[in-house]
Amino acid sequence: MKISYSWLKDYLCADVSAEEISAILTSIGLEVESVEVVERVKGGLRGVTVGQVLTCEQHPDADKLRVTTVDVGGEQPLQIVCGAPNVAAGQKVPVATIGTTLFFANGDEIKIKKSKLRGVESSGMICAEDELGIGTSHAGIMVLAADAQVGQPLADVLGLESELVFEIGLTPNRIDAASHVGVARDLAAYLSVHCPEKLRRFSPPSVERFRVDDASNAYRVKVENTEACLRYCGVTISGVAVQASPAWLQKRLAAIGLRPINSVVDVTNYVLHELGQPLHAFDADKIAGKTVVVRTCPDGTPFKTLDGVERKLSAQDLMICSAEKPLCIAGVFGGAESGVTEATKNIFLESACFNPVWVRKTAKRHALSTDASFRYERGADPSIPPAALKRAAMLIKELGGGSISSEVVDVYPKVAERKSVALTLSGVCTGIGKAIDSSVIKKILAALEIDVTREDGDNLTVSVPTYRIDVARPCDVVEEILRIYGYNNVEIPQHVRASLNHTARPDNEQMVNAAASLLSGQGFNEIMCLSLTSAKRYDELRSYPKEKLVLLQNPNSVELNAMRQTLLFGGLEAIAYNINRRQPDLKLYEFGNTYCRQAPHGSVTERFGEELRLSLFVTGAQHKKNWNAPQAMSSFFTLKKHVEQLLQRFGVDLRALQSAALPADIFSDGAAYKLGGKDLLWMGAVSKKLRSAFDVKQDVYFAEIRWPALLSFAARQKIAYAELPKYPAVNRDLALLLDASVTFAQLREAAHKTEKKLLQSVGLFDVYEGSKLPEGKKSYALSFTLQDSERTLTDQEIERIMEKLVTAFEKDFGAQLRRIEN
Repeated sequence: MKISYSWLKDYLCADVSAEEISAILTSIGLEVESVEVVERVKGGLRGVTVGQVLTCEQHPDADKLRVTTVDVGGEQPLQIVCGAPNVAAGQKVPVATIGTTLFFANGDEIKIKKSKLRGVESSGMICAEDELGIGTSHAGIMVLAADAQVGQPLADVLGLESELVFEIGLTPNRIDAASHVGVARDLAAYLSVHCPEKLRRFSPPSVERFRVDDASNAYRVKVENTEACLRYCGVTISGVAVQASPAWLQKRLAAIGLRPINSVVDVTNYVLHELGQPLHAFDADKIAGKTVVVRTCPDGTPFKTLDGVERKLSAQDLMICSAEKPLCIAGVFGGAESGVTEATKNIFLESACFNPVWVRKTAKRHALSTDASFRYERGADPSIPPAALKRAAMLIKELGGGSISSEVVDVYPKVAERKSVALTLSGVCTGIGKAIDSSVIKKILAALEIDVTREDGDNLTVSVPTYRIDVARPCDVVEEILRIYGYNNVEIPQHVRASLNHTARPDNEQMVNAAASLLSGQGFNEIMCLSLTSAKRYDELRSYPKEKLVLLQNPNSVELNAMRQTLLFGGLEAIAYNINRRQPDLKLYEFGNTYCRQAPHGSVTERFGEELRLSLFVTGAQHKKNWNAPQAMSSFFTLKKHVEQLLQRFGVDLRALQSAALPADIFSDGAAYKLGGKDLLWMGAVSKKLRSAFDVKQDVYFAEIRWPALLSFAARQKIAYAELPKYPAVNRDLALLLDASVTFAQLREAAHKTEKKLLQSVGLFDVYEGSKLPEGKKSYALSFTLQDSERTLTDQEIERIMEKLVTAFEKDFGAQLRRIEN
């Protein structure tokens, strides 16, 4: 935000320099990012002074040149050769002295040097308008008024002084300072506390002289949507001459980067940056029925805005309408058919306060960002519209004539009250970290226009001005006091008191880092996706009910209006982004929080849940093409391998996993597991319907792990160490004919129950289902690893164990043994 130094001084009379103001503003939270010099003319006419032509003689060797002597206020007059036909003795003229750089109106530039023209020495240049860059005339030199002072900088004479402009990095909560008066008010508060001798006065513009000339052109105002329009004020000015603004107004607007348009529009922009209140001027003769209606329009209503673009309105867009049609998008942008032109004679001037949420949604919906929407989105002061309206009406009348032809219409359905905040003096000192005298605290509150309405010993009740919409709690008031008191005035303590906290085991950060290292080592890339997503993604998902979504009250857009319940959608967006850039082979993982509503929306005690999860995505080829190995595509088992390795890394015995229901609306195939009775993970192939929503045609395999469940399990595990076995392991294989419904997990569990001591592992290395087997049957080839840590197993022991296993399989599953030769 740009603040003009000279403009600021209209409201703040104080003995402080621009450098001091810059330091003060930064210290009180209005950080000055830069201070720039804005020149109305390129170069600022530096080096150009007022001179008086003392003599003017014909050049001895050129008919069109004159030899002059010019007094520029120096010790000796300058001899200057001039070719202008209108130069004459006695004139006051602009003189560019040696070393001056001139920027011509056509874009050329020249540096003045001492030179000789046809043998006569010339020590400067008498300038025409185009040579100074302030006009286009080159018919002759520029002749100044006779009362111009010799030696005075030309910029001062012409009123073209450079402007100092502060660029302030305004934080979203400080919309009260988005104006020159707002900044001056903060400066006055600081100066009144720290150096009152430098503050002469703070004087915002007064509207006491506002008078209604007659009521001959009154307009009715009807507010139909009081939720979106908190206050609406209007007044008419009749018989106005719309013309170019005076130089002072154009200069003010140009200094802060605004292009002057005409006297009416310029006044609305001026008051906006003066008081921070957006205004809008309508051509009153284009308001049908002399009635202004604040309402919404049917969805899809066409409306052409000032930029000439026809937009389709939403039923959630607040509009300023006449009795027949919409005229303006409230708080955002004007309409093409109701704006002020040079032909306008009668004006209806609007000053209102609109709901920030409505304005922000409309601005984002139509991709519009204006000075008005910037302020309304952050919360405008509901008490200022009448004063801003009167201020603008007085200026319009002053610049363009006419008469104020109606009373001020003020529709204010629900009056905004000043917020009342209770706090304690001791609490203020505790919050600041320093004991501050109560008189200083009260003085700061008074300087901030925060009234103390009740005082009872240590307890205070204060009333906060309506323009400070961000101050609502005791801590907010403490922050305001500290801001003016000065952060640098709170000394760093000599002693630091600290307590050592015991970190729970296992440490979450260490586990996250260990998992990330493992996955990165296996070729995965970490992604970080937005926690915000579109609520529409959950419209048809039963696994993540839309009722449990945490919705944003004031979202940036409809695509980012809810907190995610799953990491799936962010990963699919990343996959689609990479595939579109010819990177189809991907292995991705993300650690991220998910969010859900744990109590119904609108209930007395709304509760929200937040849970860290780990997602894995595998798609495309497993590895790049290679001459010595065929290229294999990723499959469910590719993902399953990585998930199992991750679980084993944290001590999970895969045999302890219990099957759970797999969400069919997310996966076309896969598996879900519980651990210790708690949901742990699900993984599988993402359904075609979900992939299509992201325009992903290739198969995507996705796993999501509930990290707290894994962390809780790991916390109960004890790390045990054992000596490496000295005696060899023995491998035996069995081929079993089984019912098709029997799973490998069932066989493995039965094997370990049968032989608990010596059986180390069970593996599945072949599955056969075909026409050579009876219907409803399949063949499993299993491998068994046997080992004793204390001795070598004998053949008899091995055979006995294998017989026990076969017997168990026959009994429990009706298995038939098929011999495999080792």
